[in-house]
Amino acid sequence: MSVDISDFPNLALADTPVELRSLPKERLPILCEELREYLLRSVSRSSGHFASGLGTVELTVALHYVYNTPFDRLVWDVGHQAYPHKILTGRRERIHTIRQKDGLHPFPWREESEYDVLSVGHSSTSIGAALGMAVAAESEGLGRKVVAVIGDGAITAGMAFEALNHAGDVHKDMLVVLNDNEMSISENVGALNNHLARLMSGKLYTTIREGGKKVLAGLPPVKELAKRAEEHLKGMVVPGTLFEEFGFNYIGPIDGHDIHALVETLRNMRNLKGPQLLHVKTKKGKGYEPAEKDPIGYHAVPKFNPDECALPKSAGGKPTFSAIFGQWLCDMAAKDERLVGITPAMREGSGLVKFSQQYPDRYFDVAIAEQHAVTFAAGLAIADKKPVVAIYSSFLQRAYDQLIHDVALQNLPVLFAIDRAGLVGADGPTHQGAFDISFLRTVPNMVVMTPSDENECRQMLFTGYQCNQPAAVRYPRGSGCGSEIMSEMQALELGKGRIVRQGKGTAILAFGTLLHQARAAAEALDATLVDMRFVKPMDEALVLELAASHDQFVTIEDNAIMGGAGSAVNELLMRSKQCKPVLNLGLPDRFVEQGTQEEIYAQLGLDGAGIQASIEAWLQA
Repeated sequence: MSVDISDFPNLALADTPVELRSLPKERLPILCEELREYLLRSVSRSSGHFASGLGTVELTVALHYVYNTPFDRLVWDVGHQAYPHKILTGRRERIHTIRQKDGLHPFPWREESEYDVLSVGHSSTSIGAALGMAVAAESEGLGRKVVAVIGDGAITAGMAFEALNHAGDVHKDMLVVLNDNEMSISENVGALNNHLARLMSGKLYTTIREGGKKVLAGLPPVKELAKRAEEHLKGMVVPGTLFEEFGFNYIGPIDGHDIHALVETLRNMRNLKGPQLLHVKTKKGKGYEPAEKDPIGYHAVPKFNPDECALPKSAGGKPTFSAIFGQWLCDMAAKDERLVGITPAMREGSGLVKFSQQYPDRYFDVAIAEQHAVTFAAGLAIADKKPVVAIYSSFLQRAYDQLIHDVALQNLPVLFAIDRAGLVGADGPTHQGAFDISFLRTVPNMVVMTPSDENECRQMLFTGYQCNQPAAVRYPRGSGCGSEIMSEMQALELGKGRIVRQGKGTAILAFGTLLHQARAAAEALDATLVDMRFVKPMDEALVLELAASHDQFVTIEDNAIMGGAGSAVNELLMRSKQCKPVLNLGLPDRFVEQGTQEEIYAQLGLDGAGIQASIEAWLQA
């Protein structure tokens, strides 16, 4: 249910940026207060990303107030911080549906609004995309402006620096706003810095700066001296030397919660030539004290009561796969001092908090740099360490070349603990772990394991750690079936599956946790049910043995059907001249939308009832 807009008289007048720009700037501070309160009431009722949006209220208002969006292009990075943007761009009445099935997309999405210029979800793409738009804007000659907003976390990725380097080289008109809300790039924020930012973005400073460069252009020794002097003087008051070296004109830092300073500075910068970088300091969770104190905990929230100043505690119960991995990592580290844990900025999500506290010297958060994480692991393995890379399935996609070239090609013992495999739910198509089986099973030297329950996960992590070659264990978001977890660790025999239920006629080969959804179908059809365990190496002997005694196969996986584990079974049967009918069940050839995991699995026919119905319909066809 949407929040009553009548409680927000100023926000009610700004349903679109066109309406926003008609307001006098004197009303912007109260508009920002209303927008922040509206966001608080909405997300607390619906769940969603929270702290980041609270921190970008003034910045969002200022950008849409100064720039002629959507003609001027505003590119958001990642999109956690874009909820205020959605509220101000005609989607206010639907914000309560965000991240829900058939609701607003969790991130900026091109098909959803003309104001969403780039569909995003993974970080560090904004500057490169904005540069492409800036090049096109110059060629069309219509005066279109381009702005990219990137956070201090996202700018740690190599992609962002590659784009900065290119932008400085081609020297097109564009603005990069660095939204600095956590990393201590600078603490010099306040009236003096706001004043400096306005001066440095004003006509007088830029005229003198550009004019001075032209005068000195013919005098190389003096030009170099002047450049060094400028860097020295500027470096004493602002931390912009790095960005100046990339070819950007750096301005800031400026208080990101001073709406008037933001508007004035952005107005000055809107007409500057060449690449510009505005450094804005904001506070994640701004305006809601619990989120300010715990921005990580309030990054993404369930439904909660804002008046209680605390998030509801999850109802105990079964441990998550992430927690099982985290405990295994600590247990393994106690046994082997060579173990090193690596994560690309996902300590909490991947279950590494306890490990980071118990073994700080063996824990490495490499920031949002998945490619580096994998090659860093390769270097550790070469030096006789035992690296474990904890990474989400959809994030591993960004390091595929490094996995092939730096790890698998050299057959290095790196273990990949792949979290969020299969459907993640509310984060939608950018985060669904739909492709890891397909892209991993084609890589030589890889071992790929799909645990069906919590204990299998623990034992497979140990197996992968011991097998002295590249190995991956992929497991889903959330909890398992509640199986008993053995504290003792035992290595499984590589490439060996197990028959869970002996039947006849149909053999159901399950890869991963969908084994449990297939049990009812196996019982109803008196089918044989197999926990295949390994995608690679596959238990070929077991499959061929079943081919000799069964009429048809069904394969089940929470991965794309195309190129997945079922495809591996098909290839084996064809190669062995076993022409058996095979029904492959898994994720369809499309990007799967957001919703709860249960809703989407049911929609795709991958819950218990759907699996049984699909098999029965196929057998009767």
